[in-house]
Amino acid sequence: MTVTIYGNSSTKEIKKLYMNADYNPEPLLDENGEIIKSKTQLKQDAEDIKQLGVALVEFSNAQLDEIPMSDELREAIQLANRINKKKDGFRRQLQLIGKILRQSDLEQIEDGINRLRAHHLRTNTHFHELEQLRDDIVNKGDSAIQSLLDEYPDLDRQKLRQMHRQAVKQKEAEKPPKAAREIFQYLKQNIEE
Repeated sequence: MTVTIYGNSSTKEIKKLYMNADYNPEPLLDENGEIIKSKTQLKQDAEDIKQLGVALVEFSNAQLDEIPMSDELREAIQLANRINKKKDGFRRQLQLIGKILRQSDLEQIEDGINRLRAHHLRTNTHFHELEQLRDDIVNKGDSAIQSLLDEYPDLDRQKLRQMHRQAVKQKEAEKPPKAAREIFQYLKQNIEE
């Protein structure tokens, strides 16, 4: 059984319809056949849109250029970035961004944000892999260099061994790890993501 609620129905009438209707997992429909959302669901949707607006404000202008959005939304976000975040104007600007987002295609914007976050995650993962390779070279020496050369034959064995020896000397002398940084930079330049 589907319960239909008309636009002029009062809250009491709606409650009676709920109470008198047998439990049915089917959602309530309005006169247009659209699903009626609960007040809690409407609040949750508004909070999700607000969080999307906050996420957009945290991106740089270059990152925002990669996300498809209207010029009005882009200008509102740029204005929010210029407002002091502790002031009440920032909160109001976030509300305006939420209002604009409710009128926008959220799917394209969310896809753009997800692409940016995925790229950031890939970059961080690659960075940590390079750090691990550098640490292996410094700690294990020739065996780590050989396994690295098996995987990346374009690397220069002599240069890696020389930097390894220098890194070990600096580590033993408790000097700053300049050679270890050079190993990292060399790996970063020669190993693609």
